[in-house]
Amino acid sequence: TYITSYNANMVANEVFIDSATLRENVVALAKNIGYTPKSRKASRCNINFFVDTSNLSITPPSVTVKAGPVAATANQFGNDSFIFNVLEDTTVPVVDGIGSFENLEVIEGTRVTQTFIYSARNLNQRFLLSNAGIDTDTIQVKVKPSEGSTISVKYDVSNSLIDQKTNSVINGSSTIYFIQEIEDERYEVIFGDGIFGKALEDGNVVEVSYLVCAGADANRITSFDFSGRLVYISDSTENSITSGISLITVESPSSGGDAIESVASIKKYAPQV
Repeated sequence: TYITSYNANMVANEVFIDSATLRENVVALAKNIGYTPKSRKASRCNINFFVDTSNLSITPPSVTVKAGPVAATANQFGNDSFIFNVLEDTTVPVVDGIGSFENLEVIEGTRVTQTFIYSARNLNQRFLLSNAGIDTDTIQVKVKPSEGSTISVKYDVSNSLIDQKTNSVINGSSTIYFIQEIEDERYEVIFGDGIFGKALEDGNVVEVSYLVCAGADANRITSFDFSGRLVYISDSTENSITSGISLITVESPSSGGDAIESVASIKKYAPQV
């Protein structure tokens, strides 16, 4: 019948990347030829500020801004507010009582952390990231031997057969992970099998942190308020700094935020791989 023929035609169209229309199918077909679609991209900005430590009981040799939120902006572009973060602790020396953070790159987004416990008995276990809108460049993966362990190993994303840490071919001890887009513009983290990348062991704790970002909506921002956590070390104790923090200045507006790669773009560029 006409309806049966129409349905068969629509199903057949989804088998080929040129004619597929559903994003999930286009992404899957692109994956088969080694193409990874670009994720949403977070806006970034280089900021400057300093900390006057003269009000502290001692003058520390250095000050540190902790990983996480650092700068916030409110009532910008339609009353939206955005949080900008640093992904790692950043430490600067204190000179003449002043700790200066210059050209500190901050990245827009909400920081999310997910924890998984690997079970060797669960052969179908997957590490699915719950949120859409992730900038995959901000994903950080750490693996601990067990829940009670205080040490962890950082894993690096791999897009090829070369281990970036050792600049050699990936092997069974390479601490790497792979990333792939799944349904609803979300992502899955995939670990090695002991041949291409180090395999997880039973009871390992996987911690995945990332930023869920607003893409291009957070571009062109020039005004920030400090919203981070500053600390210094004294007698092996971490102490917070809550005063003496200057205003934040920028050389240029935030930029680089972008939407997730479109279906049309995937169709255009995937065959070029």
